[in-house]
Amino acid sequence: MLLPPNDRDVFRLNVTVSKADIDELDHVNNVVYVSWVQDVAAQHWKSAASMELRNQCRWVVLRHEIDYLVSAVQGESLEVYTWVDDPTGARQTRHVSIQRASNHQVMAYAQSSWCLLDPATGKPKRITEVIVNAFRLKKSN
Repeated sequence: MLLPPNDRDVFRLNVTVSKADIDELDHVNNVVYVSWVQDVAAQHWKSAASMELRNQCRWVVLRHEIDYLVSAVQGESLEVYTWVDDPTGARQTRHVSIQRASNHQVMAYAQSSWCLLDPATGKPKRITEVIVNAFRLKKSN
């Protein structure tokens, strides 16, 4: 697993593979992995940003790139980890590592490119230091 920088907030989502997630090959369908990547991104943003900040921003995905490493099957417990890189203008790269909960084996790894939009205009807007700081670990004094 590619590890995040030490100052990044790493968010975790627990998932149990359901029967509905399984395809005709008896493992998790690729589309389900994409939904987990999107779900963990949305939940991370909601946990990191204040309601005021969330109301000032909209995120849109530009690209998902996923490496499928090991098949997940019905009933498995997975941990979906995510963190973000420093932004470039209105864009930010998000990483997602999907791991088997029992032994932390990486099942899939995704890297996505996201763009921040102004909700009033729908146009890209620069990612500010306030947003960057929302994704930093909170240091106690």
